[in-house]
Amino acid sequence: MNEQSSDLRETVRQRYAAAATTVTEGAAACCGSGPTAVEVDANFGSGLYDADERAGLPAEAVAASLGCGNPTAVAELRDGDRVLDLGSGGGIDVLLSARRVGPTGKAYGLDMTEEMLALALANAKKAGAGNVEFLKGTIETIPLPANTIDVVISNCVINLSVDKPAVFAEMFRVLKPGGRIGISDVVADDALTSAQRAERGDYVGCIAGALSFAEYRAGLEAAGFTDVGITPTHAVADGMHSAIVRATKAATTTTGPGAPPSHAAAGSCCGVSACSTPAEEAVDPAVGVDEAKSAAGCGCTS
Repeated sequence: MNEQSSDLRETVRQRYAAAATTVTEGAAACCGSGPTAVEVDANFGSGLYDADERAGLPAEAVAASLGCGNPTAVAELRDGDRVLDLGSGGGIDVLLSARRVGPTGKAYGLDMTEEMLALALANAKKAGAGNVEFLKGTIETIPLPANTIDVVISNCVINLSVDKPAVFAEMFRVLKPGGRIGISDVVADDALTSAQRAERGDYVGCIAGALSFAEYRAGLEAAGFTDVGITPTHAVADGMHSAIVRATKAATTTTGPGAPPSHAAAGSCCGVSACSTPAEEAVDPAVGVDEAKSAAGCGCTS
Protein backbone atom coordinates (compact mmCIF):
# COMPACT_ATOMS: atom_id res chain seq x y z
CA MET A 1 0.00 0.00 0.00
CA ASN A 2 1.44 3.39 -0.97
CA GLU A 3 1.65 6.36 1.37
CA GLN A 4 -1.39 8.12 -0.06
CA SER A 5 -3.54 5.01 0.36
CA SER A 6 -2.28 4.55 3.92
CA ASP A 7 -3.14 8.16 4.72
CA LEU A 8 -6.65 7.77 3.27
CA ARG A 9 -7.28 4.59 5.28
CA GLU A 10 -6.12 6.31 8.47
CA THR A 11 -8.36 9.30 7.76
CA VAL A 12 -11.32 6.95 7.33
CA ARG A 13 -10.42 5.10 10.54
CA GLN A 14 -10.20 8.36 12.50
CA ARG A 15 -13.54 9.57 11.19
CA TYR A 16 -15.37 6.41 12.25
CA ALA A 17 -13.54 6.18 15.55
CA ALA A 18 -14.74 9.70 16.30
CA ALA A 19 -18.30 8.73 15.31
CA ALA A 20 -18.24 5.78 17.71
CA THR A 21 -16.90 8.00 20.48
CA THR A 22 -19.69 10.52 19.88
CA VAL A 23 -22.32 7.83 20.36
CA THR A 24 -20.61 6.22 23.34
CA GLU A 25 -20.03 9.48 25.19
CA GLY A 26 -23.57 10.61 24.43
CA ALA A 27 -24.93 7.36 25.86
CA ALA A 28 -22.86 7.88 29.00
CA ALA A 29 -24.12 11.43 29.56
CA CYS A 30 -26.22 12.29 32.59
CA CYS A 31 -29.96 12.76 32.86
CA GLY A 32 -30.83 9.69 30.77
CA SER A 33 -30.91 11.70 27.58
CA GLY A 34 -29.80 8.72 25.47
CA PRO A 35 -27.00 8.41 22.94
CA THR A 36 -26.01 11.29 20.69
CA ALA A 37 -26.62 10.39 17.05
CA VAL A 38 -23.85 11.01 14.56
CA GLU A 39 -24.72 14.03 12.43
CA VAL A 40 -25.54 13.07 8.83
CA ASP A 41 -27.86 14.47 6.20
CA ALA A 42 -31.11 12.89 5.04
CA ASN A 43 -29.32 10.74 2.47
CA PHE A 44 -27.44 8.77 5.12
CA GLY A 45 -28.12 7.22 8.50
CA SER A 46 -30.82 5.45 10.46
CA GLY A 47 -33.68 7.28 8.72
CA LEU A 48 -33.23 4.85 5.81
CA TYR A 49 -34.56 2.01 8.01
CA ASP A 50 -38.24 1.43 8.73
CA ALA A 51 -39.43 2.22 12.23
CA ASP A 52 -40.36 -1.41 12.85
CA GLU A 53 -36.79 -2.47 11.93
CA ARG A 54 -35.31 0.02 14.39
CA ALA A 55 -37.71 -1.06 17.11
CA GLY A 56 -36.08 -3.31 19.65
CA LEU A 57 -32.54 -2.41 18.61
CA PRO A 58 -30.22 -0.71 21.11
CA ALA A 59 -30.45 3.06 20.71
CA GLU A 60 -26.67 3.21 20.31
CA ALA A 61 -26.77 0.93 17.25
CA VAL A 62 -29.35 3.19 15.62
CA ALA A 63 -27.47 6.37 16.57
CA ALA A 64 -24.23 5.07 15.04
CA SER A 65 -25.80 4.26 11.67
CA LEU A 66 -23.92 6.03 8.87
CA GLY A 67 -24.94 4.03 5.81
CA CYS A 68 -26.54 5.13 2.55
CA GLY A 69 -29.18 2.39 2.41
CA ASN A 70 -30.55 -0.73 4.04
CA PRO A 71 -28.82 -3.83 2.66
CA THR A 72 -30.72 -6.21 4.91
CA ALA A 73 -33.94 -5.23 3.14
CA VAL A 74 -32.66 -6.47 -0.23
CA ALA A 75 -30.27 -9.31 0.63
CA GLU A 76 -33.05 -11.94 0.82
CA LEU A 77 -31.70 -13.44 4.03
CA ARG A 78 -33.02 -16.87 4.97
CA ASP A 79 -33.17 -19.03 8.06
CA GLY A 80 -29.81 -20.63 8.67
CA ASP A 81 -27.79 -18.28 6.44
CA ARG A 82 -24.29 -17.23 7.43
CA VAL A 83 -24.02 -13.50 6.73
CA LEU A 84 -20.98 -11.22 6.67
CA ASP A 85 -21.30 -7.43 7.00
CA LEU A 86 -18.27 -5.56 5.66
CA GLY A 87 -17.57 -2.42 7.70
CA SER A 88 -20.14 -3.25 10.35
CA GLY A 89 -19.74 -0.08 12.44
CA GLY A 90 -22.05 0.03 15.44
CA GLY A 91 -23.69 -3.23 14.37
CA ILE A 92 -27.14 -2.21 13.14
CA ASP A 93 -27.02 -4.40 10.00
CA VAL A 94 -25.46 -7.33 11.89
CA LEU A 95 -28.23 -7.26 14.48
CA LEU A 96 -30.95 -6.99 11.82
CA SER A 97 -29.33 -9.87 9.91
CA ALA A 98 -29.17 -11.98 13.07
CA ARG A 99 -32.94 -11.57 13.46
CA ARG A 100 -33.56 -12.69 9.89
CA VAL A 101 -31.30 -15.76 9.82
CA GLY A 102 -32.58 -17.06 13.15
CA PRO A 103 -30.82 -19.17 15.76
CA THR A 104 -29.53 -21.67 13.19
CA GLY A 105 -27.82 -18.90 11.22
CA LYS A 106 -25.02 -16.53 12.10
CA ALA A 107 -24.15 -12.90 11.39
CA TYR A 108 -20.54 -11.71 11.31
CA GLY A 109 -19.46 -8.09 11.43
CA LEU A 110 -16.03 -6.98 10.20
CA ASP A 111 -14.56 -3.61 11.10
CA MET A 112 -11.07 -2.14 11.41
CA THR A 113 -11.94 0.45 14.06
CA GLU A 114 -11.49 -0.52 17.71
CA GLU A 115 -14.00 2.04 18.91
CA MET A 116 -16.71 0.81 16.55
CA LEU A 117 -16.03 -2.82 17.47
CA ALA A 118 -16.37 -2.01 21.17
CA LEU A 119 -19.66 -0.22 20.49
CA ALA A 120 -20.94 -3.11 18.35
CA LEU A 121 -20.09 -5.70 21.01
CA ALA A 122 -21.93 -3.65 23.63
CA ASN A 123 -24.93 -3.34 21.31
CA ALA A 124 -25.00 -7.09 20.66
CA LYS A 125 -24.97 -7.73 24.39
CA LYS A 126 -27.84 -5.28 24.96
CA ALA A 127 -29.81 -6.91 22.16
CA GLY A 128 -29.21 -10.38 23.57
CA ALA A 129 -28.01 -11.57 20.16
CA GLY A 130 -26.30 -14.92 20.58
CA ASN A 131 -25.76 -15.63 16.88
CA VAL A 132 -23.40 -12.74 16.09
CA GLU A 133 -19.63 -12.38 16.02
CA PHE A 134 -17.55 -9.28 15.42
CA LEU A 135 -14.11 -9.51 13.82
CA LYS A 136 -11.31 -6.97 13.62
CA GLY A 137 -9.75 -6.56 10.21
CA THR A 138 -9.93 -4.82 6.88
CA ILE A 139 -12.37 -5.57 4.09
CA GLU A 140 -9.42 -6.09 1.73
CA THR A 141 -8.22 -9.07 3.80
CA ILE A 142 -11.23 -10.81 5.35
CA PRO A 143 -10.26 -13.05 8.31
CA LEU A 144 -12.57 -15.93 7.38
CA PRO A 145 -11.96 -19.18 5.44
CA ALA A 146 -12.95 -19.58 1.82
CA ASN A 147 -16.43 -20.82 0.88
CA THR A 148 -18.01 -20.32 4.30
CA ILE A 149 -20.48 -17.42 3.84
CA ASP A 150 -23.91 -17.46 2.21
CA VAL A 151 -24.44 -13.70 1.91
CA VAL A 152 -22.13 -10.68 2.01
CA ILE A 153 -23.72 -7.34 2.84
CA SER A 154 -22.23 -3.88 3.29
CA ASN A 155 -23.62 -0.40 3.83
CA CYS A 156 -21.76 2.48 2.19
CA VAL A 157 -18.29 1.12 3.00
CA ILE A 158 -16.78 -0.28 -0.20
CA ASN A 159 -16.52 3.24 -1.64
CA LEU A 160 -14.14 3.99 1.24
CA SER A 161 -11.73 1.18 0.36
CA VAL A 162 -8.34 2.08 -1.08
CA ASP A 163 -8.19 -1.26 -2.95
CA LYS A 164 -11.61 -2.15 -4.32
CA PRO A 165 -10.43 -5.05 -6.56
CA ALA A 166 -9.09 -6.72 -3.41
CA VAL A 167 -12.47 -6.26 -1.71
CA PHE A 168 -14.32 -7.84 -4.63
CA ALA A 169 -11.87 -10.75 -4.74
CA GLU A 170 -12.22 -11.34 -0.99
CA MET A 171 -16.01 -11.29 -1.15
CA PHE A 172 -15.88 -13.90 -3.89
CA ARG A 173 -13.39 -16.01 -1.93
CA VAL A 174 -15.39 -16.23 1.30
CA LEU A 175 -18.75 -16.86 -0.39
CA LYS A 176 -19.94 -20.42 -0.85
CA PRO A 177 -20.73 -21.48 -4.41
CA GLY A 178 -24.21 -20.10 -5.02
CA GLY A 179 -23.61 -17.32 -2.49
CA ARG A 180 -24.71 -13.77 -3.12
CA ILE A 181 -24.09 -10.15 -2.24
CA GLY A 182 -26.61 -7.46 -1.28
CA ILE A 183 -24.81 -4.16 -0.87
CA SER A 184 -25.74 -0.52 -0.44
CA ASP A 185 -23.08 1.83 -1.77
CA VAL A 186 -22.53 5.19 -3.42
CA VAL A 187 -22.08 4.92 -7.19
CA ALA A 188 -21.25 7.66 -9.71
CA ASP A 189 -22.66 8.34 -13.14
CA ASP A 190 -20.38 6.92 -15.80
CA ALA A 191 -19.81 10.38 -17.29
CA LEU A 192 -18.16 11.71 -14.10
CA THR A 193 -14.37 11.66 -13.95
CA SER A 194 -12.54 10.98 -10.68
CA ALA A 195 -11.81 14.70 -10.39
CA GLN A 196 -15.47 15.57 -10.85
CA ARG A 197 -16.47 13.08 -8.16
CA ALA A 198 -13.97 14.69 -5.79
CA GLU A 199 -15.52 18.10 -6.51
CA ARG A 200 -18.84 16.79 -5.19
CA GLY A 201 -17.57 15.53 -1.83
CA ASP A 202 -14.55 14.23 0.02
CA TYR A 203 -13.29 10.68 0.40
CA VAL A 204 -14.43 10.11 3.98
CA GLY A 205 -17.80 11.54 3.03
CA CYS A 206 -18.33 8.54 0.73
CA ILE A 207 -18.22 10.57 -2.48
CA ALA A 208 -14.72 11.00 -3.92
CA GLY A 209 -13.87 7.30 -3.69
CA ALA A 210 -17.05 6.02 -5.32
CA LEU A 211 -16.85 3.87 -8.45
CA SER A 212 -18.99 4.56 -11.50
CA PHE A 213 -21.73 2.13 -12.53
CA ALA A 214 -19.53 0.67 -15.27
CA GLU A 215 -16.49 0.44 -13.00
CA TYR A 216 -18.48 -1.33 -10.28
CA ARG A 217 -19.89 -3.86 -12.72
CA ALA A 218 -16.52 -4.51 -14.34
CA GLY A 219 -14.86 -4.95 -10.93
CA LEU A 220 -17.38 -7.52 -9.76
CA GLU A 221 -17.27 -9.44 -13.03
CA ALA A 222 -13.46 -9.46 -13.00
CA ALA A 223 -13.61 -11.06 -9.55
CA GLY A 224 -15.84 -13.83 -10.93
CA PHE A 225 -19.35 -12.65 -10.03
CA THR A 226 -22.33 -13.18 -12.30
CA ASP A 227 -25.87 -11.72 -12.48
CA VAL A 228 -24.55 -8.30 -11.50
CA GLY A 229 -27.27 -5.71 -10.96
CA ILE A 230 -26.82 -2.11 -9.81
CA THR A 231 -29.99 -0.17 -9.06
CA PRO A 232 -29.89 3.50 -7.95
CA THR A 233 -32.27 4.38 -5.12
CA HIS A 234 -31.74 8.08 -4.37
CA ALA A 235 -29.33 10.90 -5.19
CA VAL A 236 -26.66 11.82 -2.64
CA ALA A 237 -24.97 14.52 -4.78
CA ASP A 238 -25.08 15.74 -8.38
CA GLY A 239 -24.51 12.62 -10.48
CA MET A 240 -23.88 10.48 -7.38
CA HIS A 241 -26.36 7.89 -6.16
CA SER A 242 -27.03 5.51 -3.36
CA ALA A 243 -27.48 2.18 -5.09
CA ILE A 244 -28.30 -1.43 -4.35
CA VAL A 245 -25.68 -3.81 -5.75
CA ARG A 246 -26.49 -7.49 -6.22
CA ALA A 247 -24.42 -10.32 -7.67
CA THR A 248 -23.91 -14.06 -7.25
CA LYS A 249 -21.09 -16.57 -7.13
CA ALA A 250 -22.01 -19.34 -9.53
CA ALA A 251 -23.10 -22.59 -7.88
CA THR A 252 -21.44 -24.65 -10.60
CA THR A 253 -18.62 -24.11 -13.02
CA THR A 254 -19.02 -24.23 -16.77
CA THR A 255 -17.75 -27.44 -18.32
CA GLY A 256 -16.46 -27.97 -21.81
CA PRO A 257 -13.28 -27.99 -23.89
CA GLY A 258 -10.47 -26.30 -22.02
CA ALA A 259 -12.32 -26.24 -18.70
CA PRO A 260 -10.26 -27.23 -15.64
CA PRO A 261 -10.79 -30.65 -14.02
CA SER A 262 -14.02 -30.77 -12.01
CA HIS A 263 -12.20 -31.03 -8.68
CA ALA A 264 -10.39 -27.75 -9.35
CA ALA A 265 -13.33 -25.85 -10.78
CA ALA A 266 -14.33 -22.79 -8.77
CA GLY A 267 -11.57 -23.73 -6.34
CA SER A 268 -13.63 -26.30 -4.49
CA CYS A 269 -14.65 -29.94 -4.50
CA CYS A 270 -16.37 -32.27 -2.06
CA GLY A 271 -16.38 -29.77 0.77
CA VAL A 272 -12.76 -28.76 0.16
CA SER A 273 -11.53 -25.44 -1.23
CA ALA A 274 -8.41 -25.20 -3.39
CA CYS A 275 -8.65 -28.97 -3.84
CA SER A 276 -5.44 -30.81 -4.68
CA THR A 277 -3.27 -27.74 -4.13
CA PRO A 278 -0.95 -26.89 -1.22
CA ALA A 279 -3.59 -24.42 0.00
CA GLU A 280 -6.48 -26.88 0.19
CA GLU A 281 -8.69 -26.67 3.28
CA ALA A 282 -12.06 -27.96 4.39
CA VAL A 283 -14.99 -25.63 3.75
CA ASP A 284 -16.23 -26.49 7.25
CA PRO A 285 -13.41 -25.32 9.55
CA ALA A 286 -14.52 -27.84 12.20
CA VAL A 287 -13.33 -30.82 10.15
CA GLY A 288 -10.12 -31.80 8.42
CA VAL A 289 -9.52 -32.09 4.69
CA ASP A 290 -9.51 -35.91 4.63
CA GLU A 291 -12.64 -36.07 6.77
CA ALA A 292 -14.47 -33.63 4.48
CA LYS A 293 -13.54 -35.64 1.37
CA SER A 294 -14.50 -38.91 2.99
CA ALA A 295 -17.87 -37.60 4.19
CA ALA A 296 -18.67 -36.39 0.66
CA GLY A 297 -17.58 -39.62 -0.96
CA CYS A 298 -15.03 -37.64 -2.94
CA GLY A 299 -12.82 -39.47 -5.41
CA CYS A 300 -10.31 -36.62 -5.38
CA THR A 301 -7.45 -37.71 -3.12
CA SER A 302 -4.35 -36.12 -4.62
